[in-house]
Amino acid sequence: MARRTATPTPAATAPAELPADVRLTNAVAYAVFALAAVATLVAAWAWLMRSPLFPIRQIELQGDLMRNSLPTIRANAAPMLAGNFFSIDLQRGRTAFETVPWVRRAVVRRVWPDTLVVHLEEHRAAALWDGPVDEVSTAAADRLVNAQGEVFQANVGDIEDENLPRLAGPEGSAAQVLAVHQRVNAALAPLKLNISRLVLSHRGSWRAELDSGAWIELGRGSDDEVVARSERFARTFADVKTRWPQPLEYADLRHTDGYALRLRGVTTSQATGPGSAAPGAAAVRLN
Repeated sequence: MARRTATPTPAATAPAELPADVRLTNAVAYAVFALAAVATLVAAWAWLMRSPLFPIRQIELQGDLMRNSLPTIRANAAPMLAGNFFSIDLQRGRTAFETVPWVRRAVVRRVWPDTLVVHLEEHRAAALWDGPVDEVSTAAADRLVNAQGEVFQANVGDIEDENLPRLAGPEGSAAQVLAVHQRVNAALAPLKLNISRLVLSHRGSWRAELDSGAWIELGRGSDDEVVARSERFARTFADVKTRWPQPLEYADLRHTDGYALRLRGVTTSQATGPGSAAPGAAAVRLN
């Protein structure tokens, strides 16, 4: 019986390597095509940036707006906006809207095909800001403090009917003065005393004026120490008034074991007995 032998299969041959000049030509062609594509994209983008076919036709305002209206905002911000839907600089747009009076923060975004949506956060005025009191201040007069303790400039006439307190202190201290005002005012609330002006000197001494015209010396120390003195005064002054119901004119809380008072119409002998030096003054000692 004859034996069959398998016919050997020829080995696979590797593709022949292209000549160097051909490889170079192909590489140059690919590079030219890539550059042409990039140039086309750049030209298309430049055309979009300058094209009048995609203008911003609408500005949509969002947020709880109390001080501003759409016409007011457009009049202030629109002249600073430039470009079409694609080319408008959102960062510059945000800055433009934040220059509008009473605007604290703006977030700007595009909405296809022709709308600019602007979310605005307005300042909420918490107090008037007088600035430093121990030196000549060249700051603008129309300055206020918002609820976050930030100083901003606006027309004070817009809030003249809101009876806001006045704050004064070194530059950069507005947030601290606002916080102390809120805490001390809350401490005095049971006595129905309201602080109309709070002053922090550059030496760190606190002084409060009440809406009745009376002054309270709160002294130096940390915010907590100042508040503690106010709370101590509030706890004991009600008992003092049962004896001397006359209106308060002045209180000095800087003493460690009590405080000194000046009450309208109270004589020295009525308040402290013979030998007191300050007419109309009453010394209150705490046990």
